[in-house]
Order: sequence, then structure tokens, then C-alpha cells
Amino acid sequence: MIDYPTLKLIWWLLVGVLLIGFAIMDGHDMGVATLLPFVGRGDDERRVVINTVGPHWDGNQVWFITGGGAIFAAWPLVYATAFSGFYWAMLAVLWALFLRPVGFDYRSKIHAAAWRNGWDWGLFVGGTVPPLIFGVAFGNLLQGVPFQFDRFLVSTYTGTFWQLLNPFALLAGVVASSMVTMHGGTYLAHRTVGPIQARAVRAAVGAALLMVAAFASAGAWLRWGGIEGFAINSPIDPAALPDPLAKTVVRSADAWWANYRAVPALWLLPLLGIAGALLAAALAAARRTLAAFIASALAMAGVIGTAGAAMFPFVLPSSSMPAASLTVWDSVSSHLTLGLMFWATLLFMPLIVLYTGWAYRVMRGKVTVEHIRANRHTAY
Repeated sequence: MIDYPTLKLIWWLLVGVLLIGFAIMDGHDMGVATLLPFVGRGDDERRVVINTVGPHWDGNQVWFITGGGAIFAAWPLVYATAFSGFYWAMLAVLWALFLRPVGFDYRSKIHAAAWRNGWDWGLFVGGTVPPLIFGVAFGNLLQGVPFQFDRFLVSTYTGTFWQLLNPFALLAGVVASSMVTMHGGTYLAHRTVGPIQARAVRAAVGAALLMVAAFASAGAWLRWGGIEGFAINSPIDPAALPDPLAKTVVRSADAWWANYRAVPALWLLPLLGIAGALLAAALAAARRTLAAFIASALAMAGVIGTAGAAMFPFVLPSSSMPAASLTVWDSVSSHLTLGLMFWATLLFMPLIVLYTGWAYRVMRGKVTVEHIRANRHTAY
């Protein structure tokens, strides 16, 4: 069996892969939903927009469910603490997500303008709110979350819901929201033609430029804006059993940049985030839509990877009790659990990727107004 320290690192990487997979796969259909009321003019055009993601959106949710399940099984302390501290934020995400299945399923059941317009805005909410809240959550992670443990390792969140909505976290929310909108715009441009494609291209280009500006601003704020990072200043035994209170943690203004100083190659991650977004905008404007979608996906991987590399080995830092901060080394499940999950992931993840690729290949091609008018019986 793989040794315990290596499995801890593997699961840090696997959770990162799942988060990036969720952002790319579920992100593009959330981005499409965000653009739905603005890119589609009239019922036929909006049905075109919906039918570009209608056959796939529920399959893409697999990445979200798998990511949540992986955090629960691999990092139980992180799962319990985060869902306690972010309780109302997570409920808001779930409430918004409720609008997606009912919106897709019920929108076209009644031929009434008010009914369909209402569900269009419901899908907009379901596509806009989750990435915004996830971005706000990441912004709070970089500042530290106010929680602490007692001697029985029972966590207590000491902040408020409104405390999460601080300026830096909201800026991180703008990064996430514009990133998802960019990704949805490139996908929509690839699947449509004519005026809808033109509007999608304009939206993708605008969102990409906004994402680059917000991402660069967040980086500058993190470096020079007085936000302190976290660093472990006591010996670490990677093979030890999980005990988050067995270390000492200090805060310093440049702690989040330590990994970048130690491994300069990590600067390729923020470079990928910025260059990928700019390239996606240029390719979309040139109507090279598939390449634009790939560049957009790479930009998302770069942005998420930038945050992950900066925070390593921290997963959930605590601002009120720094020593209680959860890391890759002390928030994980047992050696046996991580090992069994690793082999299960090695078996099932390729199947998910193969099935998803097959589904997109079968249902590839452009969705047009003419097709929608000729197929009024379609589900969406």
C-alpha cells in the first residue's frame, strides 16, 4: 500500500483536480445560464441557449457531488468545519441549485411568456449565485476563517454570515463569477451561430477582461494590501495521525508567497490564468470557438491552481485560533480510508471522463433557431 504521507499529498492533488473539473464542466453550463436572459432575444433564441447545455448539465453535476463526497471522506474535519462556518452560504448555494433542475424540466411545459420568462430568470439565479458564493468562500480562506477547536476537536465558528461578505472576498467572488461567465460564453459561441453567437462572443470577451482585471487586483491586494497569510513554524511529521492542535502557526504578510519563492515554476499558474483568459478572448473574437473554450478551461485551472499553490499545505486556515488551522497533514482520514478511496478513484474517474467525452461527442454540433422551430417537441 502507498505510504501515508504520499496518500495525503495525492488526495490534496485529487481534490484539486475534482474542484477544477467541477469548475470546467459545471462551470460552462452555469455560465450559459448566467448569459441566458441577455444572449437570447425571444423564446426561440432562449431555447437555443438552453438546448446547448440541456442534455449535459445534470451529468456535469457529477463533478460537484464527487468533489463534495471526496472532501467528506478524505478531509472529514475540513468538511465538518467548513459546512458549519459556511452554513448559510452553503444553503444559499443549494437553494440556487434547486432552480436548475426544475427550470430545465418545467420551463417549456407551458406555452406562456410570463411562465417561461420567470424560469429563465430562475435559471439565471441558479447559474450566477453558486460561482459567486464559491469565489467569496475562497476569498475568506485566503484571509482565514474564524473558527476554533476545543480539546475534544469540536469546532466552533465564531464569525457571522455578514462577516464573510468582506471587500476582498467579494472581489474573489467577482473573479469566480466572471471566470464562469467567460467559460459559458466560449461554450455558447461554439454551439451557436448568427446573432446568438455574436452576443456570446461579446459576453465572453468582456467577462475575460473583467476576470483578468479582478484576478490581478486580488493578487496585488493579497501581496500589498495588508492581508496576512499563515505559516507553520513547528516540526511536521507527515506520517503522524491527524491532530490539528499539535502544531504552532504564525501569520505574516508574505506567507502566501513563500511557496512561490521556494518553487519559482509555480508562477506559471497565475500566468496560465491570465494568458489563458486573454487568449480565450482573442480566439473567441476570431471565431475559433473550440480553441477559445480550451483556453478558457486552462485559465480556470490556472486561477484555481494559483490559490491552491499559495495556500499549501493549508486547507482551511483559522483567523481566530491559527494553531487550529487545518492542513493537508492533519485534517485527513485514516491511512486505510485514503488508500481504498485512491484505488476506487483510479477505477471510476476514467470511466466518468470516458462517458462524459462520449456524451459530448454524440451530441456535438450547432444548435440553431431553425432546429428548435422544427422540433417543438424537444424537452427544453
